[in-house]
Amino acid sequence: MIRAPFQLVPLDSAQDRAAFRSDSEPLNRYLREQVTQDIRRRVAACFVALADGQRVAGYYTLASASLLLTDLPASTGKKLPRYPTVPVVRMGRLAVDQAFKGQGLGGALLADALDRASRSEIAAFALMVDAKDEAAAAFYRHHGFIVLPDSPLSLFLPLATVQRS
Repeated sequence: MIRAPFQLVPLDSAQDRAAFRSDSEPLNRYLREQVTQDIRRRVAACFVALADGQRVAGYYTLASASLLLTDLPASTGKKLPRYPTVPVVRMGRLAVDQAFKGQGLGGALLADALDRASRSEIAAFALMVDAKDEAAAAFYRHHGFIVLPDSPLSLFLPLATVQRS
């Protein structure tokens, strides 16, 4: 029997977060020091990829948000109702431990986030991200995300485009 290399689950207190080391110290610190407060306050949900049962190999966060209709590309905005804002799911953070880089885990975490957002019973037009830098923005563009016209590091992917199996 072949075992999946990672298990994707909601974060809980039993998982080892102390050993997590991505290339971004703010993302490491967030996982170690702040994420449980955000979960408790219901301002973010955190999902982790576990290796060997309890070691966090990667994580991402999701939260509800909105985009101004006028911030979307005109070709997208004209297809939507004329409300001032559009509901979206914001992926606030995405990080992979250095020991697990190059294994496609970032893409797998993104796919899981898109799947969770598209399956939600609460309506949302898109998954939105604020990339930390141009390399991160390129990662999202590679996966089909669209750049907001006036903010090159803010991108979105309409959830209607997500293939449901």
